[in-house]
Amino acid sequence: MINAIIQMMEYGFIVRAMIVGILVSMCAAILGVSLILKRYSMIGDGLSHVGFGILTISVVMGWAPMIVSIPVTILTAIILLRIGNNKKINTDSAIAMIASASLAVGVAVTSASTGMNTDVYNYMFGSILAMTENDVILSIIVSIIVIFLYIIFYRKIFSITFDESFAKANGLNVSIYTNLIAILTAVLIVVGMRLMGTMLISSIIIFPGLTSMRIFKSFKKVVISSVVVSIISFIFGIYFSYIYNISAGAMIVIVNVILFIIFTLISNIFCEEK
Repeated sequence: MINAIIQMMEYGFIVRAMIVGILVSMCAAILGVSLILKRYSMIGDGLSHVGFGILTISVVMGWAPMIVSIPVTILTAIILLRIGNNKKINTDSAIAMIASASLAVGVAVTSASTGMNTDVYNYMFGSILAMTENDVILSIIVSIIVIFLYIIFYRKIFSITFDESFAKANGLNVSIYTNLIAILTAVLIVVGMRLMGTMLISSIIIFPGLTSMRIFKSFKKVVISSVVVSIISFIFGIYFSYIYNISAGAMIVIVNVILFIIFTLISNIFCEEK
């Protein structure tokens, strides 16, 4: 295994993918915990479809995909949160409608132009070969911002995650920090789509948190465990992808699933003993 990893590191595209993947996995894990506990798990899936729709339009029109898609995806995230606060509309239904509509627009635009070209294919299914130096730079910048803001506002995020009413009673502006989580998630999804693809990017947001919650109960322990699980899943996913020549995104998700099963079994064993 060690020799295989050494061989992998000889390829520049794998090194770039490792840098981007580890950083994105870390950030996705810490944001995912709050999204799960606030019952916004599906927002990642919805935003990834929106990102795909905008990216395909950008590619066809010759615009810079990242520059166009990031602000539109951020706007969509804020709109979805506002819809969630409206009791007349179900959040899951709104996410499903926006996600399916965005995906349909993306596929329609692509079909009406040049067909499923390489760039669009990479955004939909992900590809470590598609990672560029600009992607690495952007991921580093985004990851530093996400981690810095999360550490600075950790207590406030913790407060709004568990009890918004209590946070409001203490004078905390809940909407600002809820929007902050949504904005960081939107940016992270657009950056990570290059590697994981539209279809799988939301999995690295959800699985690490759910896996960690099988064993750990405190918020802090769950966040730390989620980061560790996410990084391990990514590294082993890339390793198995390289060894067996399978899609990196798919292997990362499969490793996440295996870890979820293992943590669940461990949790059940300890529960039975108690």
